[in-house]
Amino acid sequence: MRKTIANLIMEYFQIHPRKELQHDPVVDYVEERYLELYGKKPRDTWRGIRRLHQEGILIKVRKGVYKYDPELIQNKELYEFPSNVKEAIFKKDGYKCIVCGKGRDDGVEIHADHKIPLDKGGTSSIENGQTLCSEHNFLKKNYSQTEFSKRFLIRLYQEAVEKNDQRIIKFCKDIFDIYDKYDINSHIKRPNRYHPQCID
Repeated sequence: MRKTIANLIMEYFQIHPRKELQHDPVVDYVEERYLELYGKKPRDTWRGIRRLHQEGILIKVRKGVYKYDPELIQNKELYEFPSNVKEAIFKKDGYKCIVCGKGRDDGVEIHADHKIPLDKGGTSSIENGQTLCSEHNFLKKNYSQTEFSKRFLIRLYQEAVEKNDQRIIKFCKDIFDIYDKYDINSHIKRPNRYHPQCID
């Protein structure tokens, strides 16, 4: 069976149960084993560690330090929305994704998402919940909130250029300027002002 990045992360933690492990040696181990198995480096091992923490499998001791306790049975409801809270979140958002507006009536699967992730101090409350479709839930889980927003803004800008919607084009440019002003996610290049498929 093919070993995933998560499998290899857990392999390292299971070799060192109950030990407080820093981020770097775990990443080094996973990269070495993945390279040995598949001839290439894995992507975003640190995200895998964080995800295992969010799922209640790893314990975050402090920033960049985690441990695995095989005897500790964690209540997954601490890491997931209880069913009644999840339903209240869906109802609040009209059973539709807050990004694209699609929902169950469109045959789209919806998910309850934490606005502020649990590992950043968020809670499993209605106030910290939002409804996302599968596509946008996947995007947000793979990017930070600001990355996700900027990528969505780029798509909105491209659609506005195609429709020649000057109001939305100006709105997007103003928001891009704010990203630039505070140097937020500068690795994601803003679209070229003349053509939506080009970048500055």
